[in-house]
Order: sequence, then C-alpha cells, then structure tokens
Amino acid sequence: MSKQANQNPASDTFPEATPEVIAHSEQLRQKIQESIHNNKGKISFSDYMNQVLYTPGLGYYSAGLKKFGRQGDFVTAPEISPLFSQCLALQCIELMQQTRQRTLLEAGAGSGIMAIEIILELERRKQLPECYLILELSAELRDRQQQAIKAKLPHLFELFHWLDQLPEKPFSGIILANELLDAMPVHLVKLTNDNHYERHVALNKNNEFIWQDELVENPQLIDKLNEIQQLQQSLSSFSFDQGQNKDKPDYITEINCLADDWIRTIADILDVGAILLIDYGYTAKEYYHPQRSMGTLMCHYQHHRHDDPFYLPGMQDITAHVNFSSIAQAAHHAGLKVFGYTTQAHFLMAGGLVELTKDLDPEDIIPFTETARQIKMLTLPEEMGELFKVLLLAKHKTLSLSAFKLQDFRQRL
Repeated sequence: MSKQANQNPASDTFPEATPEVIAHSEQLRQKIQESIHNNKGKISFSDYMNQVLYTPGLGYYSAGLKKFGRQGDFVTAPEISPLFSQCLALQCIELMQQTRQRTLLEAGAGSGIMAIEIILELERRKQLPECYLILELSAELRDRQQQAIKAKLPHLFELFHWLDQLPEKPFSGIILANELLDAMPVHLVKLTNDNHYERHVALNKNNEFIWQDELVENPQLIDKLNEIQQLQQSLSSFSFDQGQNKDKPDYITEINCLADDWIRTIADILDVGAILLIDYGYTAKEYYHPQRSMGTLMCHYQHHRHDDPFYLPGMQDITAHVNFSSIAQAAHHAGLKVFGYTTQAHFLMAGGLVELTKDLDPEDIIPFTETARQIKMLTLPEEMGELFKVLLLAKHKTLSLSAFKLQDFRQRL
C-alpha cells in the first residue's frame, strides 16, 4: 500500500485551483470516500475512475465544465481544424454508398463541432444523410451540442436526434466515435516478481486516497493477464516468467474491459453497417512493451498533463490509451470484420486532405499559414499524426475506403 499525493502534482507553472474548483472537487471526493467506506474500505480503480468522470452533477463529464478547446483541458482534432471532420465526411459518403445506409450515429459528440462540420461538408456535396443521431450520456454536453447546432445549422437542426442509450436492435447505419474509448474507465494491474495484483483505491488515516494492491480475482482480468503474459513471453527482451529476471521492476498497466464490452454491444445491435473509431492508442505489442512499465494512464487539467489521478477529482480528465488489438479481437469474436487500421496522418492524407486544401492560396498569408499549422497538428508524428489511429469495422458488408489505401496496418493488430 502506498500513498498518492493529493496536492499539486506538477511544478509552479501548474494552474492554481480556485476556491470554487476546490469546493466542487471536495463534494465529489466526499462521495467517493463514502463509496470506499461502504465497500469494505476499497474500490477498484475502474470504479474510482467511473465516479470521477461520470457522477451526475459532479463528475468531469457530467458537470458544467468547459472541457474542449483552448478554454478547456485538452483540444481534440475537430477543434483543431474543420479539415478533420471534412475528411470524415468524405469517408461517410463512401460508407453510405457501400453500405447503402444513410443513418449516421456519433457516439460521444463532445462539443458538437465534429457533427456540425461533417453535416456542412455533406450538405455542400449534396450528400446529406437521412438523420444524424448523437448518443450522449451527459445532459450538460447534450445541451451544449444542441445550442451549437442551432446556432450553426438552424436549417438542418431537425436532421439531428439525441439518444441517451444505444438504439434497440436491429440497427443499420454508420457509427462514428472520436476519442470515445479512451474515456472509458480502466482497471489498473500491477505485475511483480511474485504475483499479479489489481490496484484499488483506499483511504489512509487522514482520509486521503491511496493505492491498495490486491491479488487479482476478477475472471475477466485474469484472462486478460494471461494474454498479456503470453505476449510478453513472446518478446525475447522481456518475460513475466516467475522463474526468470527475479530483480525485474514492477510493471503497471491498464485493462479496458468496458471498451471490449462496448464493441460487443455494438455488434449485437448492428444489423448492417460500419463503425469508424478514432482514438490514441497502440497495438497490443506496443501497448504492453516492456519499456512502457508505468502504463499509459494520463490526466489533463487546463492543458497540463500529469499522472496523478487523485488530484482534484471531478475537475480533471483521466484517460488511458486504447489497445486496438484487443478491440479488433473483441470485434472479430462478436461477428464484425476489420476492414482497415491506419494512423490518423495516413487516414487524412489519403482520405481527402489533399483535395480539400488544393485551392489554398500561398499568397493569402494569414489563412494559408493558419491552415498549415492545423495540418501539422493533425498529421505530424510528434503531434497527433502517429499516436492517433483509425479502425474500420463492418457487419454484413465488404468495405474499401480510400482513406486506408495509402497505408493499412491491419497485419499489426
């Protein structure tokens, strides 16, 4: 059991929390403390992360916080440039043609800007869908999306419909999800020389959050750990074999059971259609590489990144990278087929970015320079270009999208 600091996790440049922020966080902290007391003194990190992000009225995604864009805690691709959503719109046209389905469903629409830009581009090309569904669990975000769409697309507002749960089966259409899977609560596991542990959240004598490691009992986690161990043992440089490397350091990582479950649920309701997932993450071999011994868990507070999930609960985002190999495997077992896997840079470059920017005038310095800056953020390896991946799944259709023709890395999954 080891204590995790509840104070400022970074340097003097880290934003100082206001009294209002601290008071809001304290309300949620007390609820989580009560939850810990009611569960024999500990909760799984997955339960903790779920409460931090989704407690009604207090959780990060459930309270009235400015999360997206320059005024929030992080910037997503749709906020960086309309080119991102316009490229998605071009792929939606191909998907609607190949699947013969004209219903779009965006899961977790954030600020609503991606939906707006997609529909604007589809309208410009006279390829509007029959309807655009938005699955949004946050009432606050739903209200923000509706206001934004009414302001930008008043003549097309009736095209949009909001859902608070997945459609009933059978559902046919095209499902879009940008940075959805990374926001799902994860289990934390710790692998040592002697055993495998799940990390729980408990309280010390001062009522502060601390880690408490317990032997893994969750059958789903045990199965995943066996897969990780087999993968690790296949790497010549690293092994979790208890008979070797007695002095190797502890290894902490995440397991996202909810993401796999979500894919299986989507597959169950989907009759005919496609799923396009965009998120930051790795294949399993990259995700569980020995050099990634502290996992991928990351917190975002006012554009500052740090690794303390106990800091200001409810006021900061907590995310983990996506294991795309696990998603592809869950999709396969659920009856979905993988028709593409590539980086965001390759997806955009092959999927319409060149066409969309061909008429830019280099002599018009200000817009040309700004667009160039946006493209760099979306495509450069050190920005979003390599870390973000795009995965294409489908059911009862064979797909071939132009965005995956430059590079398709399915063989790496």
